[in-house]
Amino acid sequence: MSQKNETGILLLSLLITIGLIGGGWWWFQQQENLPFNSSNNTSTSSSDDLLSPGNRVLITQNATPEKQAATAAIANNNYAEAISQLEASLKKQRNDPEALIYLNNARIGTQKAYTIAVAVPIDAETNAAQEILRGVAQAQTEINNAGGIKSVPLKVIISSDRNNLDTAQLLAQTLAQNPEILGVVGHFSSDTTLAASQVYQKAGLVMISPTSTSVDLSGVGNYIFRTVPSDRFAGNALAQYLLQQLKLQQAAVFYNSASSYSNSLKNIFTTDIFAQGGDIVGEFDLGSNSFNAADAVRQAQQQKAQALVLLANSATLDPALLVIQVNNRQLPLLGGDSLYKPQTLQIAGSNAVDLILAVPWHILADPNSSFPQTATRLWGGEVNWRTALAYDATQALIAGLERNPTRQGLQQALSAKDFVANGASGKIRFLPSGDRNQAVQLVKVVKGNRSGFGYDFVPLR
Repeated sequence: MSQKNETGILLLSLLITIGLIGGGWWWFQQQENLPFNSSNNTSTSSSDDLLSPGNRVLITQNATPEKQAATAAIANNNYAEAISQLEASLKKQRNDPEALIYLNNARIGTQKAYTIAVAVPIDAETNAAQEILRGVAQAQTEINNAGGIKSVPLKVIISSDRNNLDTAQLLAQTLAQNPEILGVVGHFSSDTTLAASQVYQKAGLVMISPTSTSVDLSGVGNYIFRTVPSDRFAGNALAQYLLQQLKLQQAAVFYNSASSYSNSLKNIFTTDIFAQGGDIVGEFDLGSNSFNAADAVRQAQQQKAQALVLLANSATLDPALLVIQVNNRQLPLLGGDSLYKPQTLQIAGSNAVDLILAVPWHILADPNSSFPQTATRLWGGEVNWRTALAYDATQALIAGLERNPTRQGLQQALSAKDFVANGASGKIRFLPSGDRNQAVQLVKVVKGNRSGFGYDFVPLR
């Protein structure tokens, strides 16, 4: 069989498998990935369509009739009816974070509250949006059940940037113009976060991203923070593992040149490799129209690559998975957190065994933490790192608002040298750059039954 035909068959197989995925699992729906770069898309929605404190359903996928009825009730200020309907909806779908946030807001009703917003990529990355919302909803539920922030409850406005740069800036402007909003959890991808950060910084509105890792965000403004470690940590961890654990010196890198995240991680990784005497023997653009997985792997082998490093973003997950299949476990594989997805286990399967990924958090890494158990009880299943770090971002906002519940006061609180908050992934502190000073977790693909696909991600000890 010719190499060209083999590649075509592999690609067809990949596409068919992807088409079969979208069904009923929810546990591993949460198992991450990073940004889909839809910056070339345009948005025709008004800002009113992009946000809701409970008066409209934003995540329409599998929305119950009760949730629909509840949003209509909230729009008419009938909070008692909304509470009843949302409680009924959550009995049907306990893992629906939008419903829980709306329920918490309905219970607040018209009383005084401190308001924050969460910006997520609904429509473009619905699973990721829900994962982030679960972290925010859990933190909101906990603080309100505990009596609020110095007796004042926390209200959350859900908003969607659709992972689009123009939409993200429009949304940021809308949020910034609402004086009730004191802080924002978001955005999802590094590209949308960078676009929106300009608006938040100019308006003096704190934004904390739980998922954007690009080094370009470091020091972009004193109102811009993140609870996820930057790519500097992930790139360094991967380089150290390649050089010190695998004892290999030569790598080929696969990345998306159109993604800030992917470029950021690639640059950090290659810099660390070169600094320690290693070599990058080839770079392959997964986003190129001419990219061919079989040709790229063959070329990497001819250039004496000893390992393949997959630094894809969500938009280039499919060609990255094809690389894993074509490689067929011939060369060791390493990658960034965008490969921390169910597709990697389900599609790549046995070819992904021993793949090493750098991720911000893993549910099994800290068995003594109370967060995973609480989250599992609340949602009826395990959560991933996006939920954990969205929880941390919300906890940071809560801790800051306890010090000073104003926009400027919140920024000053988060920037203070003595600021600390307790999060799912440990103590939350921010560097002057707005970054969080925290290491990443390396995970490995092994045979197992936790995911339901026959393979699992497990932390390296």
